[in-house]
Amino acid sequence: MPDTTIVSETVFAGGEFLTPTGAASLTVVNPFDETVIGHAPDGTAADVDRAVRAAREAFDRGPWPRLSPAERGEWMDRLADHLEERATDISSFVVDEIGQPVSVARFMNGIRPVQHLRYYARLARELHTEQQRANVDRAGHSLHLRRPLGVAALIVPWNHPQSSTTLKLGPALAAGCTVVIKPAAESPLDIFALARAAQAIGLPPGVINIVPGGRETGQALVAHPDVDKVAFTGSTAAGRHIAAAAGSRLVPATLELGGKSAALLLEDADLSTVTASLRYASFGNSGQNCVSLSRVLAPASRYDEVVDAVVALARDLRVGDPKDAATEVGPLVSERALQRVTGMLDQARAEGATILAGDTPTPDRGWFFAPRVIVGAGVDSMIAQQEIFGPAISIHPYTDIDDAVRIANATRYGLAGAVFGGDEEQALAVARRVQTGSIGINGYAPDLGSPFGGTKDSGLGREFGPDAIENYRESTSIFR
Repeated sequence: MPDTTIVSETVFAGGEFLTPTGAASLTVVNPFDETVIGHAPDGTAADVDRAVRAAREAFDRGPWPRLSPAERGEWMDRLADHLEERATDISSFVVDEIGQPVSVARFMNGIRPVQHLRYYARLARELHTEQQRANVDRAGHSLHLRRPLGVAALIVPWNHPQSSTTLKLGPALAAGCTVVIKPAAESPLDIFALARAAQAIGLPPGVINIVPGGRETGQALVAHPDVDKVAFTGSTAAGRHIAAAAGSRLVPATLELGGKSAALLLEDADLSTVTASLRYASFGNSGQNCVSLSRVLAPASRYDEVVDAVVALARDLRVGDPKDAATEVGPLVSERALQRVTGMLDQARAEGATILAGDTPTPDRGWFFAPRVIVGAGVDSMIAQQEIFGPAISIHPYTDIDDAVRIANATRYGLAGAVFGGDEEQALAVARRVQTGSIGINGYAPDLGSPFGGTKDSGLGREFGPDAIENYRESTSIFR
């Protein structure tokens, strides 16, 4: 997409692009060169209503939930094929939209969305909607039905906008739900590639609907009486509001929220393995990942050695133009994000922490924050407890394994983590003690086939794997 293109999107409902009902709009600014790249409507309650009504009509009277799961799988494969054909253009646009390094965008917003849809298309072909179960109280069998919940509201984040969407869309479509998608206010434009794909393949109208907007748009969507399911990825604070609104209507909600994950290094951890992993697990996507390993826990006996290695890593990261394939750290998503991250490190310094690195040259323009390492902060300090969402990590010493596990668990979050050690069985034993929804051994690399989600303030429910389809289905028993 040419740099000079100013994109202007609308609302997508019932298979058509519709003029928004309100005049307010979202302006998208390229985080690298600070030029305006496009506009999208800040969706009103009336826009939400049109989209939900279209999804409701498609669910109640359209073919989608009445197709066999295998037939839905065929449609999903066609959708994946179309997105694959445009993957380069879509991922390149995401680079301009959120400043994501192209090396990340090509996979997370080009390749990964296609993989999600094809994976759930395959699972759809294997999906059972009825099962006979032997009665316990009497002779005979009863029938257990699994049916789609209805209209699903998918509220997705900006940091991996395409793959975060398809991670919810895939299981929802496989289950037979129709959806209304609300993209984040920071990334309201790239999602319309999905709308154009739906039109191009002739997907039944109303199966996929899109309303961009901010917080009020999301609130209107969650509160709509015709929404039967909510799936949200974002901050814990927003997740609490969504959970309350969904709970007031007794609507099921899946919430993937914030994190403050630890990389726990055992005495025999190989530092080259550690730094190779942290390169992406802590600093990847410019540190703007909910699963970022933003705390490093090091044995006191190796603390200085670990600090030196991580500082060297921070200084070795390539910072610059996100369109350059060699760039590892691009700009933060917005000026507001830059101010927030800068403010957090200023506060940490004021509280007695020392900030290392941060001296990597950055472009004169754009919302850049050079990678930094924080030492000397208490494990209960603000910087060790709050999500930074930028290229900065703190390092903390521990005395023994019990102390390390205590520190790892001493946070209100529980989303991800990793244990590094030469003895994999010992690392596994330690990993079992960490209170988190997922954790890796000698690295952190989630697999699509296994459940992913958070404990404590990191969320409710699980995504990934065949289990995710059940988020969008309800159970009915016919007793016989």
